Amino acid sequence: MSVFAASVATLTAVTWSYLALARGTFWRIKNAQPEASDKAGLSGGVVAVIPARNEAALIGPVVTSLLNQRVAMPVLLVDDASSDGTADVARRASEKAGKADALIVIQSKPLPAEWTGKLWSMHQGIERARALNPAWLLLADADVLHGAETVANLGLIACNGHYDLVSFMVKLHCESLPEKLLILAFVYFFFMLYPPAWIRDTRRSTAGAAGGCMLVRAETLERAGGLEAIRSALIDDCSLARLLKQHGGRLWIGLADQSQSLRRYETFSDVEHMVSRTAFHQLKHSSLLLLCTIAGMVVTYLAPPLLLLARSRWAIFMGAAAWAAMTMTYSTMVRYYRLNPAWALTLPLAALFYLGATMHSAVKYWNGSGGDWKGRVQDVQDREITGTPLG
Repeated sequence: MSVFAASVATLTAVTWSYLALARGTFWRIKNAQPEASDKAGLSGGVVAVIPARNEAALIGPVVTSLLNQRVAMPVLLVDDASSDGTADVARRASEKAGKADALIVIQSKPLPAEWTGKLWSMHQGIERARALNPAWLLLADADVLHGAETVANLGLIACNGHYDLVSFMVKLHCESLPEKLLILAFVYFFFMLYPPAWIRDTRRSTAGAAGGCMLVRAETLERAGGLEAIRSALIDDCSLARLLKQHGGRLWIGLADQSQSLRRYETFSDVEHMVSRTAFHQLKHSSLLLLCTIAGMVVTYLAPPLLLLARSRWAIFMGAAAWAAMTMTYSTMVRYYRLNPAWALTLPLAALFYLGATMHSAVKYWNGSGGDWKGRVQDVQDREITGTPLG
């Protein structure tokens, strides 16, 4: 057996031993449900803020689901220069629900150069919400449908655990082949990067949140400097979590199928665009970190099945052990999404796809089209932040 093969086999096995046993047991997932005996609830009012840009196809049921929460609250929809009638669809939905007075539509002001689009919209919504003096802010995406108990459950978790930011990783759409192969892996990789147990731990710096459904204590956000403190961030949810934790805020994140994303990823291109929009930004635009990421993903995800082709029994054994650990940890996500258990064997293929998308993210940044989202380029080399339109 060559020294190189032995080294790779050993490194792969050690890596998966660490991930399975010492990475905050990120893979032990379950649906977040507060205990029925929990009596504490939200004290003070709640205001929902939804940034929306060209979401007419989805916004109707989303607004309805928020207006029909057991915890009554006004909903502030910030229309970010939509050209498809998003605001009108939202108004009609509120009227149909018999709660037109609870929906407030705000037309976004022009995007300042130093802000990213979503954060600018959220900032305007939060500024408007101040007049209502809420104790809590629900920051929600325009493509997430919420169960009637969602805000109440978030409130129970926040108040009983004395948290300042609680978020649900909502159930993502998972029906097409690209979704089954890649969306599960997206959630798995997210929790690997941001283990929920480490996020909750005030002794650790790890901070993360799921932007589709976040309940934030308004006082803590204001004390931390508000969204203006992270106005140039491209990954808004994790940046917000990091900001709050740095200012003494306590965080919680968990899975919940009571809220579901309506966004569909019918093609591999759809998923690739989602990943490449922010991947290189998350690596701080560092070529060195990119190379390390490539090497790390090869050793972690691609080496285990490839080592089964080696001539050495040692390499085959280490590769099989690593792949078994990979499959075992990933199978919890497969079960959560109620897919055939065989999908747990596909993680190396998903990792290869994400590796390619990460490299494409770097190329897009270098050629001036990084962070492109709904007609905006927001992650451009040699500029702190840009709201420059595409084309």
